[in-house]
Amino acid sequence: MEELSLQERFAPRNRCFGCGPANEKGLRIRSLPRGEEVVCTWRPEPHHQAFEGMLNGGICGALLDCHSNWTAAWHLMQKNGLEVPPCTVTADFHVKLKKPTPMDGDLILRARVVESSSRKAVIEATLEAGGVVTSTCRGTFVAVREDHPAYHRW
Repeated sequence: MEELSLQERFAPRNRCFGCGPANEKGLRIRSLPRGEEVVCTWRPEPHHQAFEGMLNGGICGALLDCHSNWTAAWHLMQKNGLEVPPCTVTADFHVKLKKPTPMDGDLILRARVVESSSRKAVIEATLEAGGVVTSTCRGTFVAVREDHPAYHRW
């Protein structure tokens, strides 16, 4: 049996374009904790391309954003001794598109926490194709409170 991703385990009805298991037209990333980092293997489809054989830069950003957000949620859940991850949102994120990302195989996302408090985490992440880092991201992700529209979105 395939291991459940963080998204499938904690937010099976989430419709987010990047990470929602319930969005049949979304990217449907599957983030899996692996020691000090969270990893995702994702395969692009032809409609994700920017030009012949290369992934669209906006898709690169969406992948890094959602994967980093789930890394933050997972970290804050563990740090605060919670049974479920808090609903987190992106406060800021900066993507560097280092080189074109080929679409001819699986892509690997890796993310790790570089600093955190009780309600926020700063994440650094990479997108790899064929063992080569093609994009990087650094972002801040914050657990929202009850008065925020994303509260209880999982």
